[in-house]
Amino acid sequence: MSSEAILESKKVIVAEIVEKMKNAEAFVLVDYKGINVEQDTAFRAKARELNVDYKIYKNTFLRFAAKECGYDELVDVLKGSTAVAFCDEDVVAPAKVVSEFAKDNALECLTIKGGVIEGSVAKLEELQKIATLPSREALLAKMLGSLQAPISNFACVINAIKEKMEEDEQASA
Repeated sequence: MSSEAILESKKVIVAEIVEKMKNAEAFVLVDYKGINVEQDTAFRAKARELNVDYKIYKNTFLRFAAKECGYDELVDVLKGSTAVAFCDEDVVAPAKVVSEFAKDNALECLTIKGGVIEGSVAKLEELQKIATLPSREALLAKMLGSLQAPISNFACVINAIKEKMEEDEQASA
């Protein structure tokens, strides 16, 4: 393969990463050094369940893509083993899947190095806090439950009044 062909194939990979970075609601850079094949396979399956695209790229490619997208702050963390977890739908999912999988499987080797949320580079502390948030669906369900509670309580009170009136009617008859 000629050097020009190799360069072109590398440019294609960088373009793919740039595309994913631009389209993602959020993505996190992950240090995976020390994870074995079985654990990695299980992690990838868990990531797919949450619509998280997990890929391993060379740091050089990631540096070029980060710079092209304006995420220069990420360049400093692109050392050692680096993978990326992208999600186009949920800002919580990438950080959450990494954090939960590492916790559930007692993996100290699977850690978040940095990331981007809705187009802005996030601090590591922010990513760790976001990882503890419930999913979007869980938050929506919680909100719906909160909205339904007053109506439900009101219906119970009305029903209790109706039953009390019926009891009083039967007792007086």
